[in-house]
Amino acid sequence: MFKVGMISLGCPKNQVDGEMMLSKLNKNGFQIVADIEDSDVMVINTCGFIESAKTEAIETILEVAEYKKAGLISAVVVTGCLAERYQDEILKEIPEVDAVIGIGADADIVKTCRKALVGVKTSNYPDKCYLPLDDERLVSTPSHWAYLKLSDGCDNRCSYCAIPLIRGGYRERAIESILNEAKMLAANGVKELILIAQDTTKYGKSIYKEYKLAELLKQLCKINGIEWIRIFYCYPDRVTDELIDVIAAEKKICSYIDIPLQHCNGEILKSMNRFGSYDSLKELLLKMKNKIPNLSLRTTFMVGFPGETEEQFEELCRFVKDIKFDKMGCFAYSAEEDTPAFEFDNQIDEDIKMKRADVLMDIQYTITEEANQSRVGNTYKVIVDEKDGDKYIGRSYLDSPEIDSGIIFTSDTEIPIGSFVDVRITDYDGYDLIGERE
Repeated sequence: MFKVGMISLGCPKNQVDGEMMLSKLNKNGFQIVADIEDSDVMVINTCGFIESAKTEAIETILEVAEYKKAGLISAVVVTGCLAERYQDEILKEIPEVDAVIGIGADADIVKTCRKALVGVKTSNYPDKCYLPLDDERLVSTPSHWAYLKLSDGCDNRCSYCAIPLIRGGYRERAIESILNEAKMLAANGVKELILIAQDTTKYGKSIYKEYKLAELLKQLCKINGIEWIRIFYCYPDRVTDELIDVIAAEKKICSYIDIPLQHCNGEILKSMNRFGSYDSLKELLLKMKNKIPNLSLRTTFMVGFPGETEEQFEELCRFVKDIKFDKMGCFAYSAEEDTPAFEFDNQIDEDIKMKRADVLMDIQYTITEEANQSRVGNTYKVIVDEKDGDKYIGRSYLDSPEIDSGIIFTSDTEIPIGSFVDVRITDYDGYDLIGERE
């Protein structure tokens, strides 16, 4: 029996693709292993969204290639977004790689790995529409939570974004398919679902010709065993009143929403081929805060977009101070070839971009400290993610796994991982809350 390991990089959507490949390999006689040195073939499921992600992917491929050079593994397979984007360039530049396949070839991962193990080089880039949207998965997250992918690809065509080039146009799953998978996950002990897509709020537009995320959420809330549902990657223009009302009304839906805004200045947003302005976005966010009790808002901003003036950046800083997001990520604009923004004039100097990102994150850190200070003395329902020595690490509805902070707490009695307990907050340490079980 051959042993296969996988390194999955980038976003949760890519991780779900990797889980589907692992399931196929497992069902077809491969033993799944965690460590590179224990494997015969390593699959690297890459990200290629921005420059830092591409650098990480290339460094990972080179690192794994060293294991092959040393004779510790037999084959290296590269798939995912970097493979889709740069194709045969990877084979030419890194001869230790045995196979490079695009995302449309994910369903052929078993055949690809078998060829690689007998020394047959593979290069295959079928149409992106062949990427499976619903298939069996070997879930790689802890047993009490899982991602649930609604769709793939994107038609938004933001001027800076390479995703439509890499992943193709928007495609979505039927409601029945999503519900069946959610029921299966619940039957396997999953208590928290995190809904993901390139744009979750567009869900329904392709198959049903109308937005269906609100209806899907109501159906998911009926599944026994599921206690928390989170929504990621919402597009602000598609956050409908119906969706807001459903989030507010359904107890299983966490009062938590991830809504990447990218900027608040109307001119910059227009240049990004996005909509909105300081006032319209503020109006939407305040409406959400007013209607959804104790809403935790997560967003992402991009600084240093071509032509961003100091005044426009200062406007973004004011916006962050004004809204007081619970969670915020910030990254410097990365000029991606074959996107419209790559050709824009007035590209910003790299040092300025990084400085602006640091300034914005410093503002957010102060906001986070103030918010955490206000939470001392409160009690939260917490899902237990892990035990670290004599302490437990968990999360309230305020925090999503892997990207947000958490709650570090003590307990007089043993708590099974994946359980829900009440924790009273006694202190905070940076982004994390400190507490004790009640």
